[in-house]
Amino acid sequence: MLPASQKYAGRHLAILGMGTSGMAAARLAQRLGATVTLLDDGDPAKLSAAAGKAQAEGFNVITGNAARGAEGPFDLAILSPGIDPSWPLARSLSDRGVPGVSEIEFAFQQTTVPVIAITGTNGKTTTTGLIAHLLTAAGKRTVPCGNYGTALAEVVLAGEPLDVLTVEVSSFQLELIETFHPIVAVWMNFAPDHLDRHPSLEAYLLAKQRIFETQTTSDTAVINGSETYPPLAARRVTFSAWLADTAWTFEEGVIKLDGQAVLTLSDTRLRGRHNAENIMAALAAVTAFGLPLESAAAAVRDFIPPRHRCEIVATINGREFLNDSKATNIHAMESALRGQEKPVVLIAGGKEKGLDYTPITPLIREKTTHVFTIGEIGPALAELWPGAVACADLGDAVRRAYAAAEPGQSVLFAPGTSSFDMFTGYGHRGDVFCQFVHQLLPTS
Repeated sequence: MLPASQKYAGRHLAILGMGTSGMAAARLAQRLGATVTLLDDGDPAKLSAAAGKAQAEGFNVITGNAARGAEGPFDLAILSPGIDPSWPLARSLSDRGVPGVSEIEFAFQQTTVPVIAITGTNGKTTTTGLIAHLLTAAGKRTVPCGNYGTALAEVVLAGEPLDVLTVEVSSFQLELIETFHPIVAVWMNFAPDHLDRHPSLEAYLLAKQRIFETQTTSDTAVINGSETYPPLAARRVTFSAWLADTAWTFEEGVIKLDGQAVLTLSDTRLRGRHNAENIMAALAAVTAFGLPLESAAAAVRDFIPPRHRCEIVATINGREFLNDSKATNIHAMESALRGQEKPVVLIAGGKEKGLDYTPITPLIREKTTHVFTIGEIGPALAELWPGAVACADLGDAVRRAYAAAEPGQSVLFAPGTSSFDMFTGYGHRGDVFCQFVHQLLPTS
């Protein structure tokens, strides 16, 4: 059990947001001796059940418009990742001089366990899971957390003895850090996204780059060699599946370090050049932490990747079906396509988000033999991409793709947009894709 912290004992903390991260931060603050008020300006009727549970745990709860005018006085505001610092709820406190930090910053201040942190627009979840797997295989006690699923505050509150924290961090979590300090910071890639939250692409980039701010010369920055960076204090380790002048490279299906073969991608459950980069970043991170390269590389072969991320669903009559339903933006679709070594039959489409798919058209021509489109944006994509066919639904697209594919080709489901026109989320969408693929399997 964590002792009450003199820093927070008797202080009054406002926790903004009643989701998983907000409740974890509230419980941690309460354990540290603080008086906690939960503020959420969402619909009080929709929040009533959650509010009742929070009140039963001893928290003050204010919802709806009243949350924006909560008097306090508050010594600190802790923001959940879903709370934009510029929104009225957060501004109502900052305008009164109440300092604010992110949940991940607050939790980090309560632990002495070293941190490996991973950020990027795409690939960070797979890389986070892989790093945690490699550490565990080497006998190191760790928990994948942060943006990965379990809030960092919840892990710190549990108080389990750990050797290292494996923390996926989003731009939302990084924008209000102060002391958050990864001894290894991993930067996967950067592409336009979340512009509904950040005021500009530059603001999104600057928020993500804060992962490096507190690093020193004793730390390591594992960075994608295809991109540019601000001055970094940490030692740089570069990787790229597309360049030949980085420390980690990918040539003819083989991952190499300084020109020496380390691992053959086909010996793993991961496919595509973008997943080769995920492996390179993970191996660079754990070896920087002190794991032997040979045993870490061997452990990659046993890693089962998270669902819906270039997941191998089945191979039917020589046709490999890949589920990349997590490709909810154009960059993710592009990465999945570029990463394929075999000719591709592509299934794409979903919700209309006003995105411009014109720049990816040359890649579609280069990498695919057939394209089948679905969803709200399906007809528009079929008009944009020569030869593409708009389908009635996902089942229709899977059946058409199977008929069009030749043995030795891959059927890739990489929607390139969100799923909410037809499904409850990318997970639901990916599950339905898998069900349709399994219907193609021969019955014994």
